[in-house]
Amino acid sequence: MSGSPSQGQAAPAKRETFSSRRLFILSAIGSAVGLGNIWRFPYIAYDNGGGAFLIPYLVALLTAGIPLLFLDYAVGHKFRGSAPLAYRRLHRAAEPLGWWQVLVCFVIAAYYAVIIAWSLMYTIFSFTEAWGDDAEGYFFGNFLAVAEAPGIGFTYVPSVFFPLLLIWVAVIIIMVAGIRKGISRANSILLPLLMVMFLLLVVQSLFLPGAAEGLNAFFTPDWAALADPSVWAAAYGHIFFSLSVGYGIMVTYSSYLKRRTDLTGSGMVVAFSNSGFEILAGIGVFAALGFMAQAAGTGVNDVVTQGIGLAFVAFPTIVSQAPFGGLMGVLFFGSLVFAGITSLISVLEVIVAAVQDKLGWGRVKASVVVSVLVAVVSLGLFPTATGLYLLDTSDAFVNSFGITLGALVTVVVLAWFLRKLPLLSAHLNRVSTVKMGRAWIVLVAGVVPLALIYMVANEFISKITTTYEGYPEWFVGLFGWGMAGALVVLALILTAIPWSRSSKAHHDPEYDDVVKEDAQETAP
Repeated sequence: MSGSPSQGQAAPAKRETFSSRRLFILSAIGSAVGLGNIWRFPYIAYDNGGGAFLIPYLVALLTAGIPLLFLDYAVGHKFRGSAPLAYRRLHRAAEPLGWWQVLVCFVIAAYYAVIIAWSLMYTIFSFTEAWGDDAEGYFFGNFLAVAEAPGIGFTYVPSVFFPLLLIWVAVIIIMVAGIRKGISRANSILLPLLMVMFLLLVVQSLFLPGAAEGLNAFFTPDWAALADPSVWAAAYGHIFFSLSVGYGIMVTYSSYLKRRTDLTGSGMVVAFSNSGFEILAGIGVFAALGFMAQAAGTGVNDVVTQGIGLAFVAFPTIVSQAPFGGLMGVLFFGSLVFAGITSLISVLEVIVAAVQDKLGWGRVKASVVVSVLVAVVSLGLFPTATGLYLLDTSDAFVNSFGITLGALVTVVVLAWFLRKLPLLSAHLNRVSTVKMGRAWIVLVAGVVPLALIYMVANEFISKITTTYEGYPEWFVGLFGWGMAGALVVLALILTAIPWSRSSKAHHDPEYDDVVKEDAQETAP
C-alpha cells in the first residue's frame, strides 16, 4: 500500500484536520441534527407510545446507536482516510462498502438541498404569511406546482429553482474553503444559531393556548406499547438515521481528528446532544400542535403529522393563527435551513474526501467538481413539477436499501467475515477515556445486525407487496428499486477503477508514520 511516488508526481497533500476536538464535536452534532430531528422524531415518539417510547429509544441509543457510532469513529480514525480508502486499508475486500456509502451520500445530497431551498423560501414567506388561508393548497399548488401524476418532466418551478441555486452557491463556497475554514467555521456559526433560534421557538410555543394539551399528547405514556415489537423496531430505526451512522459521514469526519483524540468521550457528547435536541424538538412541535388543535376545536391526534406535512402545511397554519406567528415562522423555517445546511455539508464531504483520495486531487479541485456535479443533478431533477414524486421515492428507497442495508452489510462483513472488531476495539481503547470491552463487540456483532435485519426485512416485504404510494410501477422500478440496485453495481465499478499513482492509497507518509507508531505502542 505504501511506496514512493513515481518521478515527476507530486506527493499527496497533507490531510486536513479539525483544529480542536470542540470543532469536531460541533461538526458531528451539526451532521446528526438535521431535518429528521425536527419533523420526524416528535411524530415517531407520539405514534409509538408517547412518553413510554423514551424507554426503547434510550435502549436503542445505548445498544445500537452509540456502538455503531464508535465503529465508524474507529474505522475512520485508525485508517486515516475517506470511507473507500479507510475500508480499503482495513481490508482490500471491504473497499466496495466505502463506495456504496459515497453513492448513497450523492443521492441524499441531490434531494436534501431542495428541502433546504423550500425552507429558505418559507422563512421569507413567514413575514407576509404568503400561504393565506389554505397552507396545503398553496404549498402543493402555488409553490411547488406539483404535476397530477409522477413522471419525468422538465417543467421548472422558478420559486424553487432559484433558491436551490442560491443554496448550492453557499454550500460550494463552504466546501471549497476546506475543513478548518469552511466546514468547522460554518458549524461553529450555524449550530449555535440553530440552538438559539429553536430555543426561542420552543419558549414561544409553550406560551400558546393549548400547549399543555399538546405536551400531554406527546409525553403521556402508553405502557402497553412496550409489548409491541414494532415500537422497538421504530426506536432502532430512528436511532440509525438520527445519528448519521452507517453511510460514511462519521468515518470521514473522524479521519480528520488528531491522533490523540478521545473518540468515545466525543461520541457520547455527540449522541446525547443529538437526543437532547430531539426531545426539545418534540416539546416545541407538540406545544404548537396543541395550539393548532385547540384553535380548530379538534383533538391533537387530528392534527399531528410528520415530515413535509408538518413543516410546510401544519406549521404555516399555526403561524397564521398564533400571536406573533410571523416570528414563529421565521424561527421554525430558519432552524430548518441551518439544520439542513450543517447536515448537507457533512454528506457532501463524504464524496469530496473519496474523490480526493482516489484521484490524488487537491481540496479545491475535488470540492468544485463534486459539488458542481451534485448541484447539476439536483437542479436538473428536483425543482420541477414532478420533483416531489422523485424526491419522495428516492428518499424512501435510499433510506431502506442504501443506508439500512448498507449498514447491515458493513457490520456483518467487519464483524463476522473479516473479524476486525477486536482490532477496532483496541484502537478505541488506546485513545479514549471510556474503554470498550467485550460488551461493545457483542453489541456490534449481535444486537446491531439483528435490529438491521428486522428493519430491512420489513421494508423489503412492505415495498415488494405493494407499489410504493401507488405510483406507476415503471417509476418506482426506475427511481426506487433501480436506483437502489445501481448503488451496489456502481460501487463495484468504482472499486475496480485503479487508484491514481498520486493518491494516498499508494503513497501516504502520514499514514505510514501512524502505522509505525501504532506498531510501537502495541509491541510487547
